[in-house]
Amino acid sequence: MVSAGNGFVLGIESSCDETGIGLYDLSQGRLAAHRVFSQIDLHAAYGGVVPELASRDHVRRIVPLIRETLEAGGCRRDQLAAIGYTTGPGLAGALLVGASVAEAMAAALDVPAIPIHHLEGHLLSPLLASEPPDFPFVALLVSGGHTQLMRVSGVGQYELLGESVDDAAGEAFDKTAKLMGLGYPGGPALSKLADQGVAGRFKLPRPMLHSGDLQFSFSGLKTAVLTATQAPDYSEARAADLAAEFQSAVVEVLCSKALAALRQTGLKQLVVAGGVGANRHLREHLVAAASKRHVKVFFPELEFCSDNGAMIALAAAMRMQAGCAKPTRDGAFVIRPRWPLDQA
Repeated sequence: MVSAGNGFVLGIESSCDETGIGLYDLSQGRLAAHRVFSQIDLHAAYGGVVPELASRDHVRRIVPLIRETLEAGGCRRDQLAAIGYTTGPGLAGALLVGASVAEAMAAALDVPAIPIHHLEGHLLSPLLASEPPDFPFVALLVSGGHTQLMRVSGVGQYELLGESVDDAAGEAFDKTAKLMGLGYPGGPALSKLADQGVAGRFKLPRPMLHSGDLQFSFSGLKTAVLTATQAPDYSEARAADLAAEFQSAVVEVLCSKALAALRQTGLKQLVVAGGVGANRHLREHLVAAASKRHVKVFFPELEFCSDNGAMIALAAAMRMQAGCAKPTRDGAFVIRPRWPLDQA
């Protein structure tokens, strides 16, 4: 995808509970290697991410993963042309680990350190596929922390079209799974249960489906599930049907708003990125709906839906090629736990 220049770009992702390292080969225009270590087992006992534990585990994992990725990609340290790293949004302590390591390496090797927006990495991740989309396109970013629709005109050119006014879609999946007594991580557990149920046997709302704008809201849907579980006739035997109805409601709203964004912009390409983009039900419904409207949908490979360093390496490489990279100077850097993508 990116072929200008020589050497490699290292990407470091540590915004939450995955330590991800990616290596992009500038001369070949391809991903050379990547490694991810997930902290799911570490946080499972607590039913959610514990920020302090996440930071400490990043400290333990990050250097060995960098060494492993460089070796796998056949890259010596003196072949690195730049180091990209996630500077936000995310957990402050976790971001500091990745940023500190990246800045230290860049200073030692005398190469640029390039701060990257976490969501920019996600929305560019489908460009790692063998058949990537062309600019411009509409991006649906759906993850545990964000649900947004963006118009993407090029690298660094992002216009916010709509977003969730409360819970993100992935957050709603996780919280709903927790109140239904499912395991951690909740989203995949709920989706697995939904595959065993039948949507329609419960009647859940489709929040803001007909709002006339591109905004989302999922907190009320989560509350509706709680109300259903407290009804006198509810039993565990009906849990799969309730999960299926919840998933169907979220998917219907996401599909409707994404298609509305395409109509509003007049674009014919939709990129879906973020952890929820791995949901099979969402993928099937978007592809079916898009095909009827002569729209093409692009998804990242499943391994790039969750947080990873490959997408950060790619974003840094593409910014270098586009001439819009913003390297830090003299090792001075900041992290941005909260950072709107259209301000990146």
